[in-house]
Amino acid sequence: MVKSYLKYEHSKTFGLITSPSSNVLWTPDENVQNAALRQSGAGRAIVGADEEVLCWDVKKGELLSRWRDKDCVAEVTSIARSTADPDVYAVGYGDGSIRIWDSSISSVVVSFNGHRSAVNILAFDSEGSRLASGSKDTDVVVWDLIAEVGLFKLRGHENQITGIHFLQPDAATVGDDDETGQSPTPNGTVNGTHDQPGFLLTTSKDAKIKIWDMSSQHCIETHIAQSNGECWALGLSPDGSGCITAGNDGELRVWSIDQKGLASLASHISQDTNRKYLQEKGTLQRQGKDRTTGITFHPRGKYIAAHGSEKAIELWRIRSESEVQKTLARKRKRRREKAVAAQDGTGDVDLVNGDDKGDDLATADIIDVIVPYVIVRTDGKVKSVDWGRGSSSKTLHLLSANNNNELELYSIPSKPPEKKTKSEEPPEYSRKFAVDMPGHRTDVRSVALSSDDRMLASSSNGSLKIWNVRTQSCIRTIDCGYALCSSFLPGDKIVVVGNRNGELEVFDIASSTLIETVKAHEGPIWTLHVHPDGKSMATGSADKTAKFFNFEVAEEEIPGTKRTNPRFKLVHTRTLKVSNDILSLRFSPDCRLVALSLLDNTVKIFFVDSLKLFLNLYGHKLPVLNMDISYDSKLIVTCSADKNVRIWGLDFGDCHKAFFAHQDSIMQVAFIPHNQDGNGHHFFSASKDRMIKYWDGDKFEQIQKLEGHHGEVWAMTVSRTGEFLVTASHDKSIRIWHQTDEQIFLEEEREKELEELYENTLTTSLEQDEEPGAEKAEVAAAGKQTTETLMGGEKIMEALEIGITDLEAMQEWNQTKGRQTNTGPPDRHPIFLYTNTSAEAHVLTVVQKIKAAALQDALLVLPFSQVTALFTFLQIWAEKQWNIPLTCRILFFVLKIHHKQIVASKTMRPMLDGIRQYLRRALQRQKDEMGFNLAALNFVGSRMKDKGSKDYVDEVIWEEEVEKTGKGKKKRGFVDIA
Repeated sequence: MVKSYLKYEHSKTFGLITSPSSNVLWTPDENVQNAALRQSGAGRAIVGADEEVLCWDVKKGELLSRWRDKDCVAEVTSIARSTADPDVYAVGYGDGSIRIWDSSISSVVVSFNGHRSAVNILAFDSEGSRLASGSKDTDVVVWDLIAEVGLFKLRGHENQITGIHFLQPDAATVGDDDETGQSPTPNGTVNGTHDQPGFLLTTSKDAKIKIWDMSSQHCIETHIAQSNGECWALGLSPDGSGCITAGNDGELRVWSIDQKGLASLASHISQDTNRKYLQEKGTLQRQGKDRTTGITFHPRGKYIAAHGSEKAIELWRIRSESEVQKTLARKRKRRREKAVAAQDGTGDVDLVNGDDKGDDLATADIIDVIVPYVIVRTDGKVKSVDWGRGSSSKTLHLLSANNNNELELYSIPSKPPEKKTKSEEPPEYSRKFAVDMPGHRTDVRSVALSSDDRMLASSSNGSLKIWNVRTQSCIRTIDCGYALCSSFLPGDKIVVVGNRNGELEVFDIASSTLIETVKAHEGPIWTLHVHPDGKSMATGSADKTAKFFNFEVAEEEIPGTKRTNPRFKLVHTRTLKVSNDILSLRFSPDCRLVALSLLDNTVKIFFVDSLKLFLNLYGHKLPVLNMDISYDSKLIVTCSADKNVRIWGLDFGDCHKAFFAHQDSIMQVAFIPHNQDGNGHHFFSASKDRMIKYWDGDKFEQIQKLEGHHGEVWAMTVSRTGEFLVTASHDKSIRIWHQTDEQIFLEEEREKELEELYENTLTTSLEQDEEPGAEKAEVAAAGKQTTETLMGGEKIMEALEIGITDLEAMQEWNQTKGRQTNTGPPDRHPIFLYTNTSAEAHVLTVVQKIKAAALQDALLVLPFSQVTALFTFLQIWAEKQWNIPLTCRILFFVLKIHHKQIVASKTMRPMLDGIRQYLRRALQRQKDEMGFNLAALNFVGSRMKDKGSKDYVDEVIWEEEVEKTGKGKKKRGFVDIA
């Protein structure tokens, strides 16, 4: 009989506040009743956390919602919020996919796939109907959110995209001073033209800034954005009149955008081909000389925040016109004084006489217009910032997401408009709120479970946290040293932590206090283990000693009284000296043996009572980092930095099996602590290759791979019941993996792995990469072949084959039936008999089930031989007026990709003529219907307006008019009062 195993699945993630891979967004509180809370401006923070998006209440530090797509394991790399619909968010992922989320229901509305690598940046247009995405694959893709399709892909940059913004100049800005003199129509467009596609502003790591015309889909202007290497960030002013690009060495370059020129170009008025729409205005220097990774304008447009990868955010202020004029006047006065001082025949006479022309604002130096305001010092290195929009104009709110797993909200007083200060001192800012409790600042180095599996202790450099395993909430946070190992002591009221400086710290959980600090070793304590009898423990250190401690409760006298107080103490009893640093130490469950792994790649096993050497285990090529002994004390499993796992027998010290287990150093191994289900020799291994693997120690087979972490896995512990395990990683997350009732078989798992490998290679081979020497086209189709689109294409092909056969059979039967009425129906495919539908209805149902975003890529899978069959069904759908938008979309796309073959084919022409006639008829009918509905709505609107206003005669105006016009001619003045 084939052996089955129970599957482990990822169930919970906690301990992670924000990932450094994604940006942060501030959003206002929804439905806040308390006015005081609204004034605080705390709001909510939307952040990426590995593969999830988290929504935090900044004031309370509570997690409000968690958005996760079960089909996606890639980490979140960028988030953008729609300005038109505040509930709509676009989230870009590391695998190049984009998902549109509705925050009110925490679910995916649309998903797009068009990039080959991580999505760096996303931007919505002002109407919220289009989305632009920039990726590490150097492409910019524009998506239509209403039709749920990719419009086009723009390829002009030579490195990853770092900034993207829509430029939508209002045609009303093309005023009287435009060269054509044409005036805009009341709807804000010129010559009655409707909404224009607009423009796109992009920057890339290739140090170029480009403007793209979306109507003609090509680049109209390119500049070198930075003088010293890459361009890392782009910030656009809220009114779209200027932008700032940021690069290396703290350099910020300011640009002005000619909105009138762009508006006239969009309206097809401008004929000037040499006109420059981007003008460089000057360079600003940040105080920090590192690379500037983010720049953002305040929504009111008066302040700019810029930051690098250091612990500081620099704020700049844009001066008002009057301030700039005063600065220029001061400069003129200074120049005049210098000229007077130098009036020995060489001075400028005009300057001395005060005849110099007043400096124009447009010619003012950029350092006179944009001035440093304040530097906000943060708790950790800044990854991303966003402005909070409080109700008060006197304070600015700045939300910072830091690399150390923390969110901070700073309050900065804004500069009063007309306040005169002799000495310009930077304002005093304050950290109002922080979300830092639900996670560690540094990597978790050790995790330990209590004896009842209800509490989890996680320790890192500087803090020890106690978690409730069921609710994943942090119960206690206690300051400690640089923790390397930890364990609960029997009774689960005390946690002992081994530190890097050789100290053992003993903490009482109930009171969150440090009971005792024992200077146990001279070097770092790499390992500690509690004896199975619960009365003692042992520690192993880099000072080449293992020390044994007993647990004792001593009565201590309370000073000044005769009373005593019971106090827990660690009493050192024995020391075992070895030849090398000790990296791991384990007692056997039968209390007979203690195993030590040393830096010389060996494992030494001693008797616990006499501390005499029992076995030497040789075989690993690099040091053994961790080990574990099975419940029956018969097997010991060791893992090493040589990426191998070895299983040894504890009776003779023979190596049962050695296998290459991971792609990187293996940090921990752990047996399941009991044998209830016959799984006592099953064990887990965790590695720096981000994988956790589940093994059968008797058959030496890999049972399962647990993928999910986005960083090296540092620590792991298995529950006493074996129902779940907990892992902690460099990505700052702590994950719980639960055992399910689902059975898995080894052969099935191997088959699944091979299928995944085949699918990955298949989709990679379908991506048409250009040859290195070939010139890339500037515009390409916004699509990407995935397994979903391939399966969609196969489903359409299958439906067309079944459908065309059934259609021909039914037509033949109908003709025969006209001649012979008693002819039986033909043999049809079972699917038509089961669903009782026609062939055309079945094909339409199959096509409708394919997502709109994947339909075009699915149609690309169809060979030209299937196009005739597809056109047959398109003709029937057009004739019956079924789903005309979908019919048109398929027809136009197929015509575009197979244009040459269709034009050359004689059989296609009559079919296309038929489709054209039916479509025109259907579209005319829809046009009439829409016109009728529009007229009806206008009529209803005018009726509502008539009912909402009354005409009254204003007697004063009437009498004045009578006096003016004479007694015979009376005119009434009417006033509309709504």
